[in-house]
Amino acid sequence: MTNSDTPMALAGIKVLDLSRILAGPYAAQMFADLGADVVKVENPDGGDDTRKWGPPFTKNADGSRDDAAYFSACNRNKRSVTIDFSTKDGADLVRQLAAKADILIENFKPGGLQKYGLDYASIAAFNPGIIYCSITGFGQTGPYSHRSGYDFLIQGMGGLMSITGQPDGSPGGGPMKVGVAVCDLFTGMFAANAALAALAYRSRTGIGQHIDCALLDSQISMLANQSANWLNAEICPDRMGNSHPSVVPYTVYEAKDGFVIIACGNDKQFIRLTAALGIPALADDDDFASNEARIKNRDRLDAMLGDIIAKLDRVQVIDKLETAGVSCGPINDIAEVFADPHVKARGARIDQQRGDGSQISSTAFAAKLGVTPAQYRTAPPRLGQHNDQVMQEWAGLGADAVAALRAAKVM
Repeated sequence: MTNSDTPMALAGIKVLDLSRILAGPYAAQMFADLGADVVKVENPDGGDDTRKWGPPFTKNADGSRDDAAYFSACNRNKRSVTIDFSTKDGADLVRQLAAKADILIENFKPGGLQKYGLDYASIAAFNPGIIYCSITGFGQTGPYSHRSGYDFLIQGMGGLMSITGQPDGSPGGGPMKVGVAVCDLFTGMFAANAALAALAYRSRTGIGQHIDCALLDSQISMLANQSANWLNAEICPDRMGNSHPSVVPYTVYEAKDGFVIIACGNDKQFIRLTAALGIPALADDDDFASNEARIKNRDRLDAMLGDIIAKLDRVQVIDKLETAGVSCGPINDIAEVFADPHVKARGARIDQQRGDGSQISSTAFAAKLGVTPAQYRTAPPRLGQHNDQVMQEWAGLGADAVAALRAAKVM
């Protein structure tokens, strides 16, 4: 945990988070971790959908069920207010908050907020410096812009599933999604990066802007070398399981007590690998002496290495190869990840206490800023926890005005 006196990079920046689920809230949490005041606007009828996406659920201090654990993944350091902006008074109230915001994040369908006067043009009319970030499945333009976009769908349409999974004809062959919603997370990262760039531009010019950030665009951008292989050589990648299309050996092997990854990035490492496994002559064999040769003879090499590794424990393999300077490591389950001494030393787990004494845990902001590190000030908020506080600070409303909004079921 960082000290509250530590300087924060985004102190003084106000973010209005109208987004739900993962991509938008993930971007907003990054702003919050770096010091921005992030106000999350939720529907009074249950709030963000992920509050109900359980089990598992977090626990209150008395052991009773609280929100789904999913919600805790991307909503710490925020303040929650509940506003029904389908009503005129509710929309007016959100506009009051937007007038104070530096950044607004939303993930409604294109045009979905226009009828409430909460679209970019409407907000920019009274807050021209606003950085308005729209996150959708397919973007604000194009023939698919009207479609709903979920991570699973985008993993398929964006090519990721075509290169993930075992090859056709092998056991378990077929397209496979990644085990976490990476398209949402990619998009959240792009959205946060773009918004910070827009913030820097505004600091020089005073001009805000609209950011159109789509899951499909983000996923395609993250195809990296796989898209480069197609775009420049018209080689359409296939699914290769855990093997690498361009480097061998670079895959998973089964030891006596579990799986290990060996990532041998060049010929010198291959020489060290063969020596460590007691087969140094293999490095001089023309079929394996170069990476290009090893790619051509991949199956035969993998079988030979697999036979040797199958006779060793994971620790034996890792010790031998680490000593030889060859990259390797175990395949950990999530429990093993957080038990790893290096992971502990890096502070990857964040434990936060709520006012009632209950604990919420989450993963840390990954980058370690030397002067303005991320801070973990508050646990993910309960629904509407900060209604009174935010309405006073951002909207300038007194207790009577807030009470009237509650009576009208706007809040």
